[in-house]
Amino acid sequence: MFTGPLDESIVKRARQAGLLDLSVHNLRDYAHDRHRTVDDRPFGGGPGMLLKPEPLFEAIEALKGEKTRVILLSPAGRAFSQAIARELAQVEDLLFVSGHYEGFDERVREELADDELSIGDYVLTNGALPAMVVIDAVTRLLPGALGDEESAQDESFSRGLLEYPQYTRPAEFRGMKVPEVLLSGNHAQIAKWRAEKSARTNERTQAGPALKDIL
Repeated sequence: MFTGPLDESIVKRARQAGLLDLSVHNLRDYAHDRHRTVDDRPFGGGPGMLLKPEPLFEAIEALKGEKTRVILLSPAGRAFSQAIARELAQVEDLLFVSGHYEGFDERVREELADDELSIGDYVLTNGALPAMVVIDAVTRLLPGALGDEESAQDESFSRGLLEYPQYTRPAEFRGMKVPEVLLSGNHAQIAKWRAEKSARTNERTQAGPALKDIL
């Protein structure tokens, strides 16, 4: 699943430039029975399967260094945000553990995890997509990853607001005109307009979707 999304665009360029050293590990490489088993039925019954502690403990202990932060991807984690992305971008070594089936044996969470993250209150097949989402968000914040350092500062959520509306050429399209202030060359007025529009966009988002968005 990781082939493709992590070999494109900003993540690809960050890897090529040596800004990001990224490796994907197969949990089955740390299972030693004939079938390379990584899951089993939960004690006490119930649906689904759980990831076993033995291969997870062996894998994490083999890959973890002194400065490694071990992060589980699961629905039970704290909600991932831009603030957390900035926090993780300061960490030298991150080890993401992707949940699968019904999740992890609890002993993995209790003994090995430094943090636990969720990208939303919904169910996915496994933690691979959440891991890629977090990797992408964190990579964008690495110094040099975007080329223009102001890009990361001005993006949505960077200051607790959504980004202001953006326009490009032509100045008029099908009767719709770009706001005059953006064409004025007055940088102080442009900054003021953008600040006002950012706040209004944030208020609209917090108020919830419009009826037309639900239908």
